[in-house]
Amino acid sequence: MTSRVQLALRVPDLAESVAFYTKLFGTEPAKLRDGYANFAIAEPPLKLVLIEGTAGEATRMDHLGVEVDNTEAVHAATARLSEAGLVTDEENDTTCCYALQDKVWVHGPGQEPWEVYVVKADAGSLAKQVRGRP
Repeated sequence: MTSRVQLALRVPDLAESVAFYTKLFGTEPAKLRDGYANFAIAEPPLKLVLIEGTAGEATRMDHLGVEVDNTEAVHAATARLSEAGLVTDEENDTTCCYALQDKVWVHGPGQEPWEVYVVKADAGSLAKQVRGRP
């Protein structure tokens, strides 16, 4: 796998959103769980994550990310981002989005949360809210 950008959206109706994005990208979700879905889209290379929010609210951006191949790539990103003067927040062996992950968080100038992460294994729970979000 090569790196790909992740876009995580908080959506008011998960089923409706899954149906829409299945049609838009011509592919079924790679993972579908209670209150959560993700699409591993080959073209364009994108990891689209849908997190069920509150009914009636507009869809909003939850967080952004870059999925990488391995933990070493996360560590390399952490070093590069720190050397560039960005404040980093590391999480290792954390359960998030139905996956065991290693990751590093940074925030853009508008406080938009970005994670560089690797999925190490599948997990049985959504676990916690995104730590890197403001």
